[in-house]
This record gives sequence, C-alpha cells and structure tokens, in this order.
Amino acid sequence: MKVTAVHEPPVYYDLSGSIERGVEIIGRAAAGGSKLVVFPEAWFPGYVDFVWALTPTHDEDGDYAAIYKRLWDNASDLTTNVLAPIQEAARENHIVVVLGIQEKSGGTLYNTGVVIDADGTILNIHRKLMPTNAERTVWGFGDGSSLRVVDSAVGRIGVLLCWENYMPMARMALYAQNMEILCAPTAYNEEVWHVTMQHIGMEGGCIVVGVNGCVRFDNLPADLPGREDMIEWGEWVSPGNASIIAPGGRVLAGPAQKTQGLIEAEVDLSSVAERRRLFDVAGHYACPDVFTLKVDTRRKEPVLFT
Repeated sequence: MKVTAVHEPPVYYDLSGSIERGVEIIGRAAAGGSKLVVFPEAWFPGYVDFVWALTPTHDEDGDYAAIYKRLWDNASDLTTNVLAPIQEAARENHIVVVLGIQEKSGGTLYNTGVVIDADGTILNIHRKLMPTNAERTVWGFGDGSSLRVVDSAVGRIGVLLCWENYMPMARMALYAQNMEILCAPTAYNEEVWHVTMQHIGMEGGCIVVGVNGCVRFDNLPADLPGREDMIEWGEWVSPGNASIIAPGGRVLAGPAQKTQGLIEAEVDLSSVAERRRLFDVAGHYACPDVFTLKVDTRRKEPVLFT
C-alpha cells in the first residue's frame, strides 16, 4: 500500500485557494497509487508562523492583529460544509485523507486534525491538546474526547499533532486502541523530529507518517501583515520535515527538507502484527501489574446546562 506525505505549501492564509490546491494534490497522490495522503499541521490555510516572529499586543491594529484577522477569516468552521470539496475528492479518488486545519469555533481558533475515510466520511476531529509555547497566543486547548483511533479503509488511524508526539501518555492512549498508522502533522523543523518518528515506529510497532509544511519565503503573499519580520529567516519560512517509517523504526522515505513535492513510500500493514510479536507496548509488554493510565475522554465545556 502506498502512502503520501504532502511536502508542499498551501495557498498561504487563503482557505479557498488551499482547499482547491488540496483537492489537486489528493487527485495527484491517488493517480500515483496512494491510498492514504497526510497533510501538514494547520496546512489549511497555513501554520501560525507569525507567533515566532511578531510580538502579541492588546492593540486592535498593527501587524499582529491584522494577520490574526486574516487567519480568522480563512479558518474552517466545521459546523458548515467547508470541507465538502476535500471529502468529495477523497470519495472520488477512493483515498483516505488526513488534514491539518485551522478550526474556528465560537470566538476561538484551534489546531485541529481531521481524518476523512475513502468514502468521504469524517471519522474524527482532533484538537491539539496543548498548543506549544507561543502558539498559546492564538490557539485554544483540546480535550480527551478526540484522542481516538478510528477504523478506515487503510487500517486503524490515530493522529497526534506536532509536540503531542512528545507526550508519552498521549501516545500510550492511542497504542492501547490498537493503532496501526500514526499520522503526525507538525511544524517542527529540527533533525530530532525524524528520530522521534523512528522512535514511535519502534515503540508503537506502527507505521508513522510525519510531515511538516515546506514553505519558501516567496510562497508568502506580498501583502501578508508582518511578512517583513520573517525575512531574517532566509529563503525558507519552513524547510519542511517529512518521513515515513515502518513498524520497528526502519526509514521508508525521508527525512526530506528543502524540497517541495510528494513524499511517498510503500508500507505493509501486516508488518504491524509481526513487529508486535516482539514488543507490544499496550499488550504483552504493558506490565499492568505496575503501570496504569487513566484517560478522561469526556468533552470539556466551560458551561454545562442541566
């Protein structure tokens, strides 16, 4: 089975343009034989790179407020059919799609991962549990209700977003649900990320698809507020970081950086069970006589109406 990691830029902070490009990419991946395509963190319509370049203020004008407004206007309201073109592309191409989106709900933005099955059905919507550092100036928090592994046309899929993959208990919660494929959209460019992907492939005995957005400075719109503050980063706003890992940690593709395109590999789902014969972290190697993990899967709302 072929899987694809999308190592290409979105139409930066343009949701309709990014969806159109996403539909084209899905078709291209499927035409190449892929059965699963994974987009980077917040790819629809782009990661919050500005939180690492600009200083947040209380002002209602200035670059920070202006770029936030553009992001808000181009975020996805999942109470609408905003993802319908992506769902239709999944259905038409008989391919499972994992998206990283900027979700808006109420008055808050969330870093959200969406799993769409090959028939176009949305299987899970997962909000990142804990935004990282400066991301907390933009994104709200998720909860355990979406920390789920779902059955799909290509196997049992789980999603952890960026540094959620460094949370041992979050990983264990998915391992315990017999996860066969971990999709790990990220914005982290450091070399250690690739090592993390290999570690998870070994620890979880699962297939891992990790992918970061690959964005050049000239991919940013000329009128983007705060654009000039990102010039010091050089040619690459994000050099990307993509790899596909077999159960046990063997590298099948990548690590790719500073190259825009589709990163692809053939994976063998049967190798999951073969690997877990040696080490099943949530099974015969779990030591439940010593360790117990409690996961609260309730949806957390700030106001309860009874």
